[in-house]
Amino acid sequence: MQEHRPASAYNNTNPSVITIGTFDGVHVGHRAILKRLVSSAEKERLESVLLTFFPHPRMVLQKDTTIQMLNTLSEKKALLEKTGLDHLVIHPFTHQFSRMTAVEYVRDLLVNRLHAKKIIIGYDHRFGRNRTATITDLKEMGITYGFEVEEISVQELDDVAVSSTKIRAALQEGDITTANKYLGYPYMITGTVVQGKGIGATWNYPTANLQPSESYKLIPKNGVYITQAEIKGTVKHGITSIGTNPTVGGKSRTIETFFLDTNANLYNQSLQLEFLKFIRNEKTFETVEKLKEAIQSDEKIARNFIVNLNN
Repeated sequence: MQEHRPASAYNNTNPSVITIGTFDGVHVGHRAILKRLVSSAEKERLESVLLTFFPHPRMVLQKDTTIQMLNTLSEKKALLEKTGLDHLVIHPFTHQFSRMTAVEYVRDLLVNRLHAKKIIIGYDHRFGRNRTATITDLKEMGITYGFEVEEISVQELDDVAVSSTKIRAALQEGDITTANKYLGYPYMITGTVVQGKGIGATWNYPTANLQPSESYKLIPKNGVYITQAEIKGTVKHGITSIGTNPTVGGKSRTIETFFLDTNANLYNQSLQLEFLKFIRNEKTFETVEKLKEAIQSDEKIARNFIVNLNN
């Protein structure tokens, strides 16, 4: 897969089949559409192209700083690499870009730049200034500019929308099992290990404190989870606590992982943490001793889960 950012960096002159969208999560429903795109490209000897925009239009037009995404851009690219897609075009979404007319968008970007011969798009797709143009307009422009429009059905789009909604809701409830089912892979948080307070180390439970790489990344509900990450080429399982550590007077939300059977120094290293199972909610314990007992119980649950996972 070749990445092109912005669209003006796309210099391939071969005719293409294009789909357009955010594809946040690159979940099972998204991958069904991408499989259709890639299959169409192979059958008709076209280049398969996904056109996406960054930042998310709501971040620009509505100044929505609360928007939370399932993927960072780098995570999304890694997932898309596995789909067989030929080209990923990431175009900056700006106020100026949002003012393009529908004709300018189709003629200048889709046809003259990306060489569209076929566009696979949802029946409810809207585009152009103020999103006033519809798929009917796109089909009429296809006649003018020489491309075909293939509609993604109501049912297929509903499946995509339902999946995205269910994934977000599940993560906000700590239901990792459901989220991973719809994603088709373990939910992940990518970031850098930063210095924590070091309290866990004094209890023989040293933790890696993960700072997410992007502020817009959706963080699952506060609680304790079984997780895994690749450390020095080997997958290591861990117990991850998301929350404020209220028992020891914590205030800020952290993501801290105690990795089982490893003493690797992870400070300042990049890490991709994958979530496998929810253990329990965050809780304020009466004493530190009670907290330690809970951590020991969490470890036992995690080790039993990992044994069953490997059998």
